[in-house]
Amino acid sequence: MQAVPVFIFMRLVFCLSVLSLFFVSSVKAADSRTVDTKFGAVTISGEPQRVVTLYEGALDASYAVGIKPLGAVITRGGDNVASYLQEQAQGIALVGTSQENNLEAIIALEPDLILAANTLPEQQYRLLSTVAPTVASGIGMFDEDAWRQEARLFAQALGKSDAMETQLKQLDQRIAQVKSEVESNIPADQRTALLARWMPQGPVILSKQLFTPRLLNAVGFEVDDHNAVKAGRPHTSPISQEKLSMLDKDWLFLATINAEGDDALAQAEKSPAYQRLAVVKNNKVVPVDGQIWTSANGVLAAHVILDTIESAITQAQPK
Repeated sequence: MQAVPVFIFMRLVFCLSVLSLFFVSSVKAADSRTVDTKFGAVTISGEPQRVVTLYEGALDASYAVGIKPLGAVITRGGDNVASYLQEQAQGIALVGTSQENNLEAIIALEPDLILAANTLPEQQYRLLSTVAPTVASGIGMFDEDAWRQEARLFAQALGKSDAMETQLKQLDQRIAQVKSEVESNIPADQRTALLARWMPQGPVILSKQLFTPRLLNAVGFEVDDHNAVKAGRPHTSPISQEKLSMLDKDWLFLATINAEGDDALAQAEKSPAYQRLAVVKNNKVVPVDGQIWTSANGVLAAHVILDTIESAITQAQPK
């Protein structure tokens, strides 16, 4: 058998090497995606394995598409992630609060993807992006369907866009179902509603442009915040006892987020001003978890809120 000349052999090796590099590059390009973020385009390759979330909506989105992050922030008013996610989040590392991140704890987890809110400071972004691709939402809190846009953004970063679309479709079906229940059980002229959170200083009314009030609207309630919430603000200042009548709608979904709020509400419930409210007399005050109703957002949070709405409708029906 005649030997292959050395120069031909070397040429074959070179050609195979080029083809191999081309194949690997093509696969990598096909597996890469570029997402638009608050600080510009971020390119992510493959399916991240070590995800850290610095925003409650990002944690919700991750679990919704089957990803279990290594780290997350503590929910407002609590000492852990929000109650509705705690079972899934057992063993997760806590890397800060919704107001302040623990950069050392984040870096120690050696993440390959970091998901953050639009409030992430640029200085922190620059530092974190040297550790891993960092996706900070650039979507405004009051943008139309802001939470859906964010859910899709985080799912895209995770390489799970199709899974998120499935989740959103199922949620829309559930919303339609609950809307039918509202319309069947509550007369059209008895559906005005308000979401308020009781603080130690008194109640605040939540903007009707936020996640939960929009969800209440979607299932048939007419949420009215009296236009008392200033533009660009999530809620009013605490309302005095003399102005508690602002809470008087057909339905009042009333949240607290910590023990101090619980104690303040318990005291307020004994006051004549509170007892005079028609919504109180009509037994249409619905106690809700403030960590979910006033702080969370996402597909999984929406399902928990819908559960509460369905329960409230059932309990309000005549026996």
